[in-house]
Amino acid sequence: MKKDYPLTFNQKLRQHIYHNIQQFDVKPQKNLGLKHAAVAITIVEADKGNDAAIILTLRSSRLKNHSGQWALPGGRIDQGETPEQTALRELSEEVGLTLTRDTLIGRLDDYITRSGYAITPVIVWGGKNTEFIPNPAEVNSVHRIHFKELLRTDSPILENIPESSHPVLYMPIGLSWIAAPTAAMVYQFREVAILGKQTRVVHFEQPYFAWK
Repeated sequence: MKKDYPLTFNQKLRQHIYHNIQQFDVKPQKNLGLKHAAVAITIVEADKGNDAAIILTLRSSRLKNHSGQWALPGGRIDQGETPEQTALRELSEEVGLTLTRDTLIGRLDDYITRSGYAITPVIVWGGKNTEFIPNPAEVNSVHRIHFKELLRTDSPILENIPESSHPVLYMPIGLSWIAAPTAAMVYQFREVAILGKQTRVVHFEQPYFAWK
C-alpha cells in the first residue's frame, strides 16, 4: 500500500480527514421503527510519539447488553438531540472527555444492527494531551488504537455464516479483534477518512453475540 496519507496527529491530518469526509456522500438509513443511536469516532494523539489514534472502550461487565465487548463511546439519541449532540454527550459521560461543537468533523453512513438500532457514526477531533476518566457503570477501560493498527494488511477479516448471504466483518486489534457493528464503522472510518475511498459497510453482517 503506497503511503500517501498522513498518520501524525497534527493539523495536516485534521485537514486530510475533513477533506475526505466532505468528499464522501453519506448514506443515512431510513429509520423504520428502529431505535436511533450515535457513536463518536474520536481522533486523539496516541500515548507515545505523535501518532494518531482513535478511542475504543471495553464495556463494563455489569451492563445488561453487550457487556465486556469493544465499543465506540455512544448511546441512544435522546428526544430533541442531534447525533452530534449525542456523540459529544456520551463521550463526556463514558470517558470524561468533554468537547465542543467545533471539534466535529462529519458523519459516516448509518449502520443498522441486528439488535434493532440505526447507529450514526460521528467523527470528532479529540485534541492532544487527552485524559480519560472511565465511568465504571459503563466502561471497564479506555484504549487508544493507533491508525497504523487500523491499516494492518490482515484487516479486515471476513467470515461466512450459514444464516446470512453477507460475511461477518472483524478488525484485528493487537492479538485480539473487534466485531461488527463497531468493526464495520471503524473499517469505514479507515477507508473513507484515512484512505479517501467511497467504501460502504451497511451490508456487512454481525456475529451471533451481537444479534441480541
